[in-house]
Amino acid sequence: MRNQNRAPLAEALEEVRRSRLVPFDVPGHKRGFGNPDLTDFLGARCLSVDVNSMKPLDNLMHPDGVIKEAEETAAEAFNAARAFFMVGGTTSAVQAMIWASVRAGEEIILPRNVHQSVLNALVLCGAVPVYITPKVLPLPGIAAGITVGDLRRAAEAHPNAKAVLINNPTYYGICSDLKRLTETAHGYGLKVLADEAHGAHFHFGGNLPVSAMDAGADLSAVSMHKSGGSLTQSSLLLCGKNVNAERLLQVINLTQTTSASYLLLASLDISRRNLALHGKEIFKKTVDFAAYAREEINAIGGYYAYGKELVDGESVFDFDETKLAVNTLGIGLSGIEVYDLLRDDFDIQIEFGDLSNILAYISVGDKSKNIERLIGALDEIRRLHQKPDRNPPSAAGVEAPRVVLTPQAAFFGAKESLPLSACAGRVCAEFVMSYPPGIPLLAPGEAVTEEIIGLIRQSKEKGCLMTGAESPDLSRLNVLKGECHG
Repeated sequence: MRNQNRAPLAEALEEVRRSRLVPFDVPGHKRGFGNPDLTDFLGARCLSVDVNSMKPLDNLMHPDGVIKEAEETAAEAFNAARAFFMVGGTTSAVQAMIWASVRAGEEIILPRNVHQSVLNALVLCGAVPVYITPKVLPLPGIAAGITVGDLRRAAEAHPNAKAVLINNPTYYGICSDLKRLTETAHGYGLKVLADEAHGAHFHFGGNLPVSAMDAGADLSAVSMHKSGGSLTQSSLLLCGKNVNAERLLQVINLTQTTSASYLLLASLDISRRNLALHGKEIFKKTVDFAAYAREEINAIGGYYAYGKELVDGESVFDFDETKLAVNTLGIGLSGIEVYDLLRDDFDIQIEFGDLSNILAYISVGDKSKNIERLIGALDEIRRLHQKPDRNPPSAAGVEAPRVVLTPQAAFFGAKESLPLSACAGRVCAEFVMSYPPGIPLLAPGEAVTEEIIGLIRQSKEKGCLMTGAESPDLSRLNVLKGECHG
């Protein structure tokens, strides 16, 4: 048993700081002395531990010292067979687990509402997506999870598929029946990959949805920098007992930096310790904050802050009660309009707003007075800005695009740029997404429809941050030359 009270990597880093080594290595700021402005901005203590890999601090590419000890401690804390520290964000963890599971031409089953990082991985490795289109919950207008029946139908229709990827949870807090899905997938010989970008807390809180490792999944990409509290861009890649971890490390090292930030690595070590020792109380407080906010926001009228009442035991098997997601259409405003009002008029920065919803990220770092301020601001927005006779656009009824080619074939194929209005019936050759959350409205290889064009225009007009396309204003779209699919 590893001692969860320790943070071995952070402790080694502190020893190096105290040793007063004379630095004739990189980084060139030399513990902050070479860049006073940066030292003033970030602090001398921070710069003093921004160091390069050295013997006392191990090497992330092939750890056999304190990094290995820190990773083993994290694995035990998360009930995993192995854990890898990732400094390229959960994007790098998602992509590594996909590249380790499927090759060019092989099929992977996944819900259509996956993050861009998943599809980017397919662009690079040439694997073929087999999409499950989750049903949409009309109110609040979000995608549900995937069901065991969905998975069985996909696996039987594609007997050569190698893996399935499952969101645990979705951006909005929706959870599928991960344990049964894992058992079902393994029965078909499929590896189970979990995108747990928003589920770092599941293993540590009481009465929260099951974590991927506890459900028996093979691989899980975990954003420690979200609910886990580590520095932005630091994440974990967790492995089940049947994964070849040494082969996985080789895959990770294809894209992992050889100059890993020890600030990020130490933040993973310290944050794991915090979750292992205090996670239950941390996430009880977080759940209590979110539950109170939901109740008060629903009492305002017009808003719908949703929670466990969505659970149906199938497509919504569970709900992450730390999430504060609110449908805004009842006051005649889109989510992005409320998002902008909160920031511009009330100095409140929430996680995101889309055409129908907002998401306020709640954590133990919040204070009661800030929760009250958010509730009060939403009340004021309703009083001052509601448009009850207006029907803002929603993405709820828009059908998912049809896949025509693999993401890789479309992304690297011969393409031409056309006005957006002229793209219906053509095959998209780039990404179009609203960020956050980074779920593509269109991905390479999908047929463009008039309905999707309308959704892109609506999202753009409402102020959503549209990314992925070559055209900055999305007036044009890259499509494959000569490919038409009406």
